[in-house]
Amino acid sequence: MGREKPREGESHEACGDAYTLDDLIRRGLELDRQPKKGQNSSPMIDLAKAWLRVRSRAGTLDPLRANAVQRRFEQEHRRTNIVLKARQMGLTTWAAARFFLKTITRPGTLTLQVAHTQQAAEEIFRIVHRFLSHLPEEVRAPLRTSRASVRQLAFPLLDSQYLVVSAGERNAGRGLTVQNLHCSELARWPGDPAETLAGLRAALAPGGEQIIESTPSGVGGCFYDEWQAGEANGAACHFFPWWEEEHYRAEAVDEATLSDEERALKLRAGLDLEQIGFRRSLQANFHGLARQEYAEDSESCFLASGDAVFELADIEKRLAELSEPVEQRHNGALSIWLPPVPDRKYLVSVDPAGGGMDGDYSAAQVLELREGVQCAEYAAHVGGLSLARLVTELAAEYNQAWLVVERNNHGSGILALAETVFGYPHIYYENGQAGWLTSAVSKPVIIGDLGARLVDVPQCFRSRELLVECRSYVHQPGGSTGARAGAHDDRIMAMAIAWAVRDKLLLARTGA
Repeated sequence: MGREKPREGESHEACGDAYTLDDLIRRGLELDRQPKKGQNSSPMIDLAKAWLRVRSRAGTLDPLRANAVQRRFEQEHRRTNIVLKARQMGLTTWAAARFFLKTITRPGTLTLQVAHTQQAAEEIFRIVHRFLSHLPEEVRAPLRTSRASVRQLAFPLLDSQYLVVSAGERNAGRGLTVQNLHCSELARWPGDPAETLAGLRAALAPGGEQIIESTPSGVGGCFYDEWQAGEANGAACHFFPWWEEEHYRAEAVDEATLSDEERALKLRAGLDLEQIGFRRSLQANFHGLARQEYAEDSESCFLASGDAVFELADIEKRLAELSEPVEQRHNGALSIWLPPVPDRKYLVSVDPAGGGMDGDYSAAQVLELREGVQCAEYAAHVGGLSLARLVTELAAEYNQAWLVVERNNHGSGILALAETVFGYPHIYYENGQAGWLTSAVSKPVIIGDLGARLVDVPQCFRSRELLVECRSYVHQPGGSTGARAGAHDDRIMAMAIAWAVRDKLLLARTGA
């Protein structure tokens, strides 16, 4: 015979007898019941407090009492959740707690948590292992972990498992059927986060629960895209600004010293003078990154990226002004805003790629020489003969434009085809060699010049896709620049080369 089920909120110690598996399973049936708005209690919140232990900020081992952020998540969560948050709000711990309780109370459950680094995965697993180690004895008795390998717990009597991996692990989650999926700090996943996330979603069972959470890391990239599309895709989008964490307070400031911005925020968010004091300390310590690490709204936190190469505010302003192309060809790969005008001179700049469906695009930009206005743009997974034919035809259409091909890697082959097979007469030469060479010396120069043009003459840029690439173009370790993980920079490179060559051609024409 099993024991009588404890009443909601009742301690297991008060009930005496040890749990059976049936008791655990009955408790699991209650866990999806959400608290009503304004309530601080639910089966999940009560069970977390009764069964689970966490290390407090002071280092003590305490019951997991849901904070304000965790309670609000419980009230608003759905099967699919995307969480945009400030630092250290307790969401990773709460996701681990939710899924741990589901794993030990529901037969046949596989929970998978994916962290951005191996170190973070190990820290999450320590949290989960602490849950298990400090379960009340009468709850833990029927669980019997048969195996606890590296970052894995198995409960054979329930046929359930709990697994924590890093996003950098090869084939993370592949071949599994997952009931609970938690993707932690998605904005900082290595490699191609979108591809990794797609593989993990393919492993999620119908009706499974998914939590994607991260602090922001600049505009663009996989997490930014997921957040922007979340509501349209049916996800619950949760935003938690820093002031929802009750510990984020400092010495109260003098109200007479408040700036207009602080007064407006105090009124809008209901902050007190201790929270304003904490905000000032954030700005002193984090400077421009304060809005990113300690988010205050769901838009400016993305724009505050400290590693962005281009001025994001100017890019956002220009994006809001753009109009659609007047014509599109090649299934949308070629967009035309300004058709060729007689007696005008143009150039076509090409950044070639190999042409496979994976990896980079081949990109081409058409510029009017005198004003530098973007007239057309092409980008697709195409290379070789097909790309050479397309760009020579495009250059011929634009009044026999100068054809500028980056000769690095695949470009030398495109140049050879353009000259020998298609006989194109106006190919740009640099230092006696056909094409443009992007080097470690020239790349920072042309990227810097492009950044200046984006600020000085934003009306010259017409492509939404180009500006989206600019948003996610970042400084990288070692001092180089390039696309954020999961993003592309092919349109950027074609445009940067176009402006650099335009300047050289105009300089040569004036004889300066």
